[in-house]
Amino acid sequence: MADVEDKTHTCGTICLKYLLFIFNLFFWLAGGAVMAVGIWTLVDKSDYISLMSSSSYTVAAYILIGAGAIVVVTGMLGCCATIKEQRGLLMVFFVLLLFIFLLEITAGILAYVYYQELNAELRADLKERMIQNYQQPGQEQITRAVDRLQQDFKCCGSNSSGDWMEGAWIQTYADRRLVPDSCCKTPSERCGVRDHPSNIYRVEGGCISKLEEFLLQHLLILGSVGLGIAFLQIVGMIFTCCLYRSLKENIY
Repeated sequence: MADVEDKTHTCGTICLKYLLFIFNLFFWLAGGAVMAVGIWTLVDKSDYISLMSSSSYTVAAYILIGAGAIVVVTGMLGCCATIKEQRGLLMVFFVLLLFIFLLEITAGILAYVYYQELNAELRADLKERMIQNYQQPGQEQITRAVDRLQQDFKCCGSNSSGDWMEGAWIQTYADRRLVPDSCCKTPSERCGVRDHPSNIYRVEGGCISKLEEFLLQHLLILGSVGLGIAFLQIVGMIFTCCLYRSLKENIY
């Protein structure tokens, strides 16, 4: 009986168990990080999202949260499978790792395709949504998003500050202002009356170029996180296969 016990706990098996347990710890933490990034995207950047006609960015955030939750659960399952040395749980763990890996590849391809279409979408829709809906009845979210966008990115208008002369806001709510007060370098009541470079932001390419830059940086962050987790998953799948094979050999 003791010989069987020693046989099922060879040095290689024990090392694999510890390696897989450490992997699952990092994997669990990575899942929490992915969930945090997804929630941050929805909560902190929700105003910017409202300026886009496409829901792709919002869907991507929900996918991140869902994937992060699956990663957390998978990490816990992996820990249980490793500690209990159950080959059935190890197989389930391996399948889940493979599923998440394929999901990340798909999400990465979709993110790349989305970015290729991003420029055209922004230039087609952002100007109209900003200029025509700003301070209009029932468009409080757009108004708040535009003000925040112009202040955060230190820009004015979709392509330039001159865009505000074409919209509905200038005709009904401007009150002799040439640009919204959020265009001002030092915002104050009716500061938008004076349309001068010393008073308002003049950025080449307008807010579109700034928003594009922000989204590109955000996608790069998401891509980097995804690549890191994908690397962890490959390592985890290798460890899982090795431990599964070791346990199978020890049985016989």
